[in-house]
Amino acid sequence: MAKEMQQDQVTRAARRAVLIDGIPVSTLGVVALALGSNPDQSTAQKAWWIATTTVFTLAIAWVLLRAFRRADEYLRRVQLESMAVAFAAVLVGLQVATLLDAAGIVQLHQLAQLILIGGVAIWLLIADLRTRLHR
Repeated sequence: MAKEMQQDQVTRAARRAVLIDGIPVSTLGVVALALGSNPDQSTAQKAWWIATTTVFTLAIAWVLLRAFRRADEYLRRVQLESMAVAFAAVLVGLQVATLLDAAGIVQLHQLAQLILIGGVAIWLLIADLRTRLHR
């Protein structure tokens, strides 16, 4: 019982650390999305958008690396398996979107961001459910 309670506290601390690391990164992602949403950008605006998106991408990699280093073997396995399922879902989604684009039903650029965001949501949902329901 005491070991379970200690493991729960470790899991909560790891989640809290990822949340603390992830809030500024998420805010940066919203800023990058807002900067890139204007279709008629000047050269300076494009430069700011590219710089913000690059920093956002590097920040995501940094948060993930820190989360993996903090995690124990089981949590690393859960995260990697969840990433694999989400990656497969993104690949299937992009393939379906490509077929729909080739058929002229919908344009690929309209669905690409939604598919990628959906993949991240799938990854986080599966990882959360596996860690909660395993015990």
